[in-house]
Amino acid sequence: MIEKKIAIPFIFIIFLLSTLGSYLVFSKEKNYLLSPLVKNNKDKLEDDKKDEPKTEVCPINGMYYTETERRKWEARRPLGVMIENHTEARPQSGLTAADVIFEVVAEGGITRFLAIFYCQDADYIGPVRSARIYFIKLLEGFGENPLYAHVGGANTPGPADALGYLKDLGWNSYNDLNQFSIPFPYFWRDYERLPNRVTEHTMYSSTEKLWQYAKEKRKLTDIDSEGVRWNKNYQQWQFIDDYSKEERGDIKNISFGFWDSLFDEYKVEWNYDRETNFYLRKNSGQPHNDRNNNQQIKAKNVVIIFAEESSANDGYPGGHLLYGIINQGNGLVFQNGNVYKAVWKKKKTTDQIKLYNENNEEIAFVRGQIWFEILPVGNKVVY
Repeated sequence: MIEKKIAIPFIFIIFLLSTLGSYLVFSKEKNYLLSPLVKNNKDKLEDDKKDEPKTEVCPINGMYYTETERRKWEARRPLGVMIENHTEARPQSGLTAADVIFEVVAEGGITRFLAIFYCQDADYIGPVRSARIYFIKLLEGFGENPLYAHVGGANTPGPADALGYLKDLGWNSYNDLNQFSIPFPYFWRDYERLPNRVTEHTMYSSTEKLWQYAKEKRKLTDIDSEGVRWNKNYQQWQFIDDYSKEERGDIKNISFGFWDSLFDEYKVEWNYDRETNFYLRKNSGQPHNDRNNNQQIKAKNVVIIFAEESSANDGYPGGHLLYGIINQGNGLVFQNGNVYKAVWKKKKTTDQIKLYNENNEEIAFVRGQIWFEILPVGNKVVY
């Protein structure tokens, strides 16, 4: 009896010490995971390249970077990350650092982003959410086996089965970075956001961690396990420099909704700043900021894609959607303060989506972030 009385407090003390130790390790690891609130050795890299000339062109967004930055991106492959746009997910982290972003409705009128990273890094990305089949088909245009980070996905049997499609592609357990099969510290919960949000809006990662996992666990760098480079068949966009201020147009505002009769929270405005030649984004009438740096999201190109939207009719509560993005259709390209009516084309999933003018000539993008807005056919864009 005496031994039991001694043993119980002893076990309890061991439990407390173990819990405290786990908390301290977790806290340190969380800071190690490149929280934007914590200084890290990236500051040194920034200092090292301050005086370095920007002579190297990014093949994804056309911008000029330093040789130091080029050496970094040449050792990896494009990374697509699913980032949600539920009102509880805002402000999101990492969108200002993406090279390209696609926005499409995921379900119920709520949009989601596929953010493509290659030439730039984001220390914090999220909240990361689940896969949809049309986002995967858009990502397929970014070369051989691009990385795809997400948390689960649509898996109801039928035409919208995203996880089944990943398996059919041979991506699962290869270039597919599904959080369900990848442990901490490559993905983690931001517990500071939990008091005001449900758990599904708290999953985060970083480009460094995801590229690290791909390299160390999947043997995927710029080349795959068979030595094939990711850009072997990549169809690069054409790029142009900013127009001079005198050449720029004066179309100042672009506005639209996705499901026009519903959800003002997902209506979008892009306001053109002629001085800087950027389009500044608003969501639900408010500046759409990046939590990492508190900067308003801005793009050099805003591309509207009109695509056929339909229901998958797969019995999933709330309904999975389909978008006819393997096809061609009408579009609008906003750049340099001007608008160009266009035809978009993506004949097969591995083709990059491209825009063409009335003479069937490819429309070049201004160097910088490219933002694709995919709207149902028939939606109205006001500008």
